[in-house]
Amino acid sequence: MSGASVEVRSLSKSFGPTPVLSDVSLRVEPGMVLALLGPSGCGKTTLLRAIAGLEVPDAGEVQVGERLLTGPGSLVPPERRHIGMVFQDWALFPHLSVAGNVGYGLPRTERSADRVEAALAMVGLQGLADRSPGTLSGGQQQRVALARALAPRPSVLLLDEPFSNLDTALRAEVRTEVHRLLVELGITTVFVTHDQEEAFVLGDEVAVMRDGVIEQRAAPAALYAAPASPWVAGFVGDANLVPGHAHGHHADTPVGRVPLAARADGGVQVLVRPEALALVPGDDAVVELVEFYGHDSVYEVALDAGPRLRARVPASLALARGQRVGVRYAGSPTSAWLLSEDASLTPPGSAPAALGSRR
Repeated sequence: MSGASVEVRSLSKSFGPTPVLSDVSLRVEPGMVLALLGPSGCGKTTLLRAIAGLEVPDAGEVQVGERLLTGPGSLVPPERRHIGMVFQDWALFPHLSVAGNVGYGLPRTERSADRVEAALAMVGLQGLADRSPGTLSGGQQQRVALARALAPRPSVLLLDEPFSNLDTALRAEVRTEVHRLLVELGITTVFVTHDQEEAFVLGDEVAVMRDGVIEQRAAPAALYAAPASPWVAGFVGDANLVPGHAHGHHADTPVGRVPLAARADGGVQVLVRPEALALVPGDDAVVELVEFYGHDSVYEVALDAGPRLRARVPASLALARGQRVGVRYAGSPTSAWLLSEDASLTPPGSAPAALGSRR
């Protein structure tokens, strides 16, 4: 298989009076894995379905490789787009065998036993062609759906919340298998998820969507380190938004002087990731909650000066609820936003002097 580029230009879609996509544009290079990350209702699945041809946009274009699939005077039906898709519920036919499900996606002239077995071998399901989907585990059913999408040898693969129906342990295992397969095949992939960890693990790049637009697109490390807004900061990980007063490339905050990645002056809210905080002997705050994760621990501490913060520290530091501690910033230069900026940028459930997302 070889991947083709995917290009979306100025795509818009409304359902009745409600806009779902608003002038969305993006390009996915051949062989890239792009994650569409966002909360429910942000438009990410509608965008995926528009690429697949399952939704007709009100305006805009979709092009795969050199082929214009959606645009003025052009609307190629889904079955002729050479795009594979794995649905959230896998959409397996219970009355068909595994082989029947995989072969269903192939043209009649190509539904040979060898072609089906090759697709099953690709996902590690050799010898299960005659089984019923209902006799397989959740992970095996997910791989049958993937084999069906890959059997026609598409140039683009679309995945809609592909691991959401799996339990936590199995999800991590299958996710790694699928990631390895996608890299080996070199197929261009776009997948939808609301799980930040999943997006960061699988995506070469991540496009964060909100209210029908792409708020930011970047590699996972860049997205985490330099989010475009407080809302993005809270959505892609734990985010303490701490009030401060900026003077050029630093800000004075309740956790000390914090270096800033970009110059600012005046009242700001400063992004402080939990791992950038150090808990030291002192009397600045009280430990209110303890979350032990084996390799490290997360402590929720309430500063006497105001905000409640989350700090992620090595597990070797053992603190108890009610213990008094000092809190200091110990990270690299970080992002800050002027307090006069739109308050709607703050993640749901947080405030400039409170906690961000607890993902």
